[in-house]
Amino acid sequence: MPHCETCDRFYNPNSLNVDGTCPSCGRPLGDPAEVREEPAGAPWHFKLLLAATVIYLSWRFVQGLSWVAHHI
Repeated sequence: MPHCETCDRFYNPNSLNVDGTCPSCGRPLGDPAEVREEPAGAPWHFKLLLAATVIYLSWRFVQGLSWVAHHI
């Protein structure tokens, strides 16, 4: 975790400037290649849960339509 001694603050690597300098005073704190990382995608089990939820809600919608059609 980068620390700026001039500002006496710790910074999240993503909160530094693009060139790896402190956002307040401009002092170099880190290597720009190390600072910027690609954000990770959603985990596979979240995607599975999302797909299962969509399938379940779709099925409940179809059941609701058939119930309405039956009671008209």
